[in-house]
Amino acid sequence: MQKSIIFMTLFAAATITASAQEKKVTWINNVKLSGYALTQYQYSGQEGAKSNSFNIRLARVSLDGRVMQDFYWKAQIQFNGNTSTLGSSPRVVDLFAEWQKFEFFRVKIGQYKRPFTFENPMNPIDQGFMGYGQNIQKLAGFSDRAGGNASNGRDIGLQFQGDFLKNAAGRNLLHYQVGVFNGQGINVKDVDQQKDIIGGMWVMPVAGMRIGAFGWTGSYARKGTWTNDQGQPVSGTRRLQQRRYALSGEYLVNDWTFRSEYIHSTGLAFAKTMQSTSETNCDLSANGNKADGVYALVIAPVIQKTCHVKARYDLYRPNGEWSKARTQYEIGADYEFTKNFEISAEYARINDRSLAKHNYDIIDVQVSFRF
Repeated sequence: MQKSIIFMTLFAAATITASAQEKKVTWINNVKLSGYALTQYQYSGQEGAKSNSFNIRLARVSLDGRVMQDFYWKAQIQFNGNTSTLGSSPRVVDLFAEWQKFEFFRVKIGQYKRPFTFENPMNPIDQGFMGYGQNIQKLAGFSDRAGGNASNGRDIGLQFQGDFLKNAAGRNLLHYQVGVFNGQGINVKDVDQQKDIIGGMWVMPVAGMRIGAFGWTGSYARKGTWTNDQGQPVSGTRRLQQRRYALSGEYLVNDWTFRSEYIHSTGLAFAKTMQSTSETNCDLSANGNKADGVYALVIAPVIQKTCHVKARYDLYRPNGEWSKARTQYEIGADYEFTKNFEISAEYARINDRSLAKHNYDIIDVQVSFRF
């Protein structure tokens, strides 16, 4: 009898252990390691600043997974660069969790892409060109004109989003997204206790087409010193109000891509970009309180899903006027050996009216891979 009880006890313990191990394995299987890298060669013929160099443009590794099916999480780190500045040091770019139980209402919290424009959330490889549009880089939180640290279009906050209004084929026709953010960029706490409100909505009238509008209201702030209008030194927290909107359109059909976005910004900017948390220079940029930009691009297949040719018109006006307008006229091609390995090349003619010699050329070649 005693032996029977001992055997049954051991059998029950083994069953519980096996069950626990099975649950643990399930958890492990839900975690995925991935990443990508872009290596680059670029020539620039800008007068007085010519360059000709190989470069590691990006190198990122991420972990993501699910918890109880309803929750998705992701952590992503960028490794290339040095460790001396906010702009180029290895750093956390994504760290968030999202409740995804309902398609029409999802909740995300942490550090992730601002819900502003179509191009901002795109993977740098999928975006299609040697870099994001100038208006995206300057007005969507990359190397933002306001003076914030390089943030790859991201901030820390809370966001609600969803898709709804299905048609007869079961395809959603409307998408919305709105969030509240610190307004200071990645890996930085709020400074002025005023949050940014960013959101957008788009319609999808036919498969592959999106037509959207976005809005952004908030501030960018910095603690330090500056000179006031009377020429006297002032210290404290300086808050710069920011108001932005974007109009966006995209159509993807038969491996063709058409995309265009216009962004307008109202708000002053700091003269010096924050590259360290010890930055205290709060003097203002001479570019004033207006800026805008627009890009329009087309990517056409030569061999579907394998080889493409492309062209982009890319304009940015840092002061909202033509006196400092910078325009890129780009043509290029890419070849995808597999879905995880691609080579692309571009030629760009630059017209920068802020330079004494406006025109120069850029040649860019990139090899990208994912795992």
